[in-house]
Amino acid sequence: MRQGGPVKNPAAPRLPSRLEPAELWRDALEDDATVKRVAYTGCSFAGVHAEAFEAEACRFEGVRFTGAAVRQSQISDSVLGTCDFAELKAHDVSLIRCTVSGSRITGSSWNASAFRDVRFEGGKADHALFRECTFRGVAFEDVTMRGADFQRSQMHNVRFVNCDLTGAQFAHLVPGSVRFENCTLTDVGGAASLRGAVVQGPGSMELALSLAREAGIVFE
Repeated sequence: MRQGGPVKNPAAPRLPSRLEPAELWRDALEDDATVKRVAYTGCSFAGVHAEAFEAEACRFEGVRFTGAAVRQSQISDSVLGTCDFAELKAHDVSLIRCTVSGSRITGSSWNASAFRDVRFEGGKADHALFRECTFRGVAFEDVTMRGADFQRSQMHNVRFVNCDLTGAQFAHLVPGSVRFENCTLTDVGGAASLRGAVVQGPGSMELALSLAREAGIVFE
């Protein structure tokens, strides 16, 4: 399956060389808060509920967001490393010019959120929900995403590299310049919605089998 144009790399975060260490009494994740140029290390926001939170030019290292609920918030020009987003419930959240590396995103939901110039490196996002999201200039590299759900999302300039997407769902996806390189695409759902995507490597045959299954073709 080959079509579509080249996929551009995400723009890098505009992160200053010096950041202030976070003081949770001042830099907490809470409603209507705005934090800039702050470094969070080993903090826990587990179970926190926040709306209209904004973080700009920040570093999050080893931060726990497990079970938190975040709505209508934005993180921009930031780096998030080895963070735990398991079971996070994010709705209408924007990530802009961010790098997310070595993090656990398993079982989290990001429905109706927007990702622009975001790079995901390593980590696990099994059964993560990205329904009705917008992805522009996004790269997923070496991420395990078994059972991830991208239904009804829009993708423009999106690249998956060395990702395990076994059982991922793409039904009703609106694709534009989407590329899969050396990915596992076994039992992908909604394969027909990936029309125009470029697939390189062993995933080509796996995706073809998914298309045949959806068409009702039986191999004997």
